Amino acid sequence: MQTTTSQTDKDITDYFNLQEQGAVNEGEVLGAVVAEILQAGQPVTNKAIISRLIQRLELESDVVMLDVYRHVLELVVNKTEDDIIGY
Repeated sequence: MQTTTSQTDKDITDYFNLQEQGAVNEGEVLGAVVAEILQAGQPVTNKAIISRLIQRLELESDVVMLDVYRHVLELVVNKTEDDIIGY
């Protein structure tokens, strides 16, 4: 019985460690995209970030990185205030 509990504890710990690593990866991805934009001499705008993320999505074949790019893109799109439509 103790072995089962230990394995369950390990599984839970591994799950949360993976979640933390994912959050770091998303921040790193966003930072890398912003750095690319700045190195190209372009202004950092939501449109520029979205464009770079879409480019990365089109070129990526790793399923895990695709999920990271999609999540970062979702965060940027949901935080975009440029496209507010008044009714």
